[in-house]
Amino acid sequence: MKRRTFNKLLAGGALGALAGRMASADEVTSAVYGSFDGVTVRAKLIGGAQYETLYAEIPKWEAATGAKVDVISRKNHFELDREIKQDIAAGTLDWDIGSNHTSFAPQYGDIYMDLNSVMKPDVLAAFDALALKNSTVDGSLVQMPRHSDVSNLYYQKSLYADQGNKDAFKAKYGYDLAPPETFDQFKDHAIFFAKAPDFFGTQYPGKDEAITGRFYEMLVANGGALFDDKWNPTFNSAAGVKSVMWFKDLYDAKAVPAGVLNYLWDDLGAGFASGTVALDLDWAGWAAYFNDPANSKVANDVGLIRAPKGDGGKRAGWSGSHSFSITKTSQNKDAAASLVTFLTSHDNQMIEARKGLLPTRTQVWKDIAAEFGAAGNDFMVEVFNTYGQSMAEDAFTPPLIAPWIEVSNEIFPRLQKAILGEMTAQAALDEAAAAATRIMQDNGYL
Repeated sequence: MKRRTFNKLLAGGALGALAGRMASADEVTSAVYGSFDGVTVRAKLIGGAQYETLYAEIPKWEAATGAKVDVISRKNHFELDREIKQDIAAGTLDWDIGSNHTSFAPQYGDIYMDLNSVMKPDVLAAFDALALKNSTVDGSLVQMPRHSDVSNLYYQKSLYADQGNKDAFKAKYGYDLAPPETFDQFKDHAIFFAKAPDFFGTQYPGKDEAITGRFYEMLVANGGALFDDKWNPTFNSAAGVKSVMWFKDLYDAKAVPAGVLNYLWDDLGAGFASGTVALDLDWAGWAAYFNDPANSKVANDVGLIRAPKGDGGKRAGWSGSHSFSITKTSQNKDAAASLVTFLTSHDNQMIEARKGLLPTRTQVWKDIAAEFGAAGNDFMVEVFNTYGQSMAEDAFTPPLIAPWIEVSNEIFPRLQKAILGEMTAQAALDEAAAAATRIMQDNGYL
């Protein structure tokens, strides 16, 4: 979404915002959300800095409906995923709502209900069609998309404005220092800026599906693919090896923190906000946090560009949507549907969008654009410009197949071994590809 496109949203924003408010379920009343006196909705929710603001709104729904929400688990998504799988194995799906993600949903079989049967048609019509499509598994809408995400690159602007840095970089690398357009430049910059152990060029998530996803998007950017059109694993290619070496080269150069192989998303957010990291490939949800002086040492010094390109000429763009699902075993499906409707409502998506999270309701894109523009919040205007363009032009999901997480669980430990030098990149990927082939065979894809 280029600036002129964003400005067109602003031009229609005043009327659009009013229309959005009129059309949304702004009033949190029993007339809108129903009455469920005495009902307790049990929920397992993703936790972490990007997600908590929404949950503070739940008492409004409780007051309106007479129901209560018992949050019985609040963990990062990888821990929550393991817990849900334990529930499936033990037959203890005695809860109503669970946080989900488009990347995770296909693996859960039929534990979640088709929300087309409980969500109102006018509610569904307010959501982006692609977000709903990516939330559908085997024809069932098993999750309501809460917000979407795609990778883009944050950086400390002052580092690039410093003339001493410009001169030293040009002398060492032979080209001008400017925010990186390619992953090769990104690596050069990260190594140049690093002064371990006090300052690092960049960071990356180092375990679980987080690093698999980072590898995946770099693989695609470098012209590779996870699978061919017959579902044979193909990530152990030259593009795959180059992608692995990007992580390893940064690790060997001490351009990333020593503990990076234990990092997940909150670690990245805290790291960049601490002022000790030059460049951070990350999600939109951190934007307001990074630019808030109360939380961040890089406030008012944050630059943002689209994710770099790889050798294949494509930008990184790993994308998906966080979401909410309702179990088929729920004894309170109507109340659960009401709560999910509330949590993904226009006003609650506006609350999350103010933090930088990317809405899945089409009207919220227009209304948040109008709000930031009217407030003169140039940084957040730029955030939504950049992420809007990335969502439109760069975004791609991992394979939306049941074995995805199982395949990821074979890939990421080998990536770690390659980064640590315990295996060559080629050997690590060959071993992971062999394991992935067995999984795809066992699941009937091969």
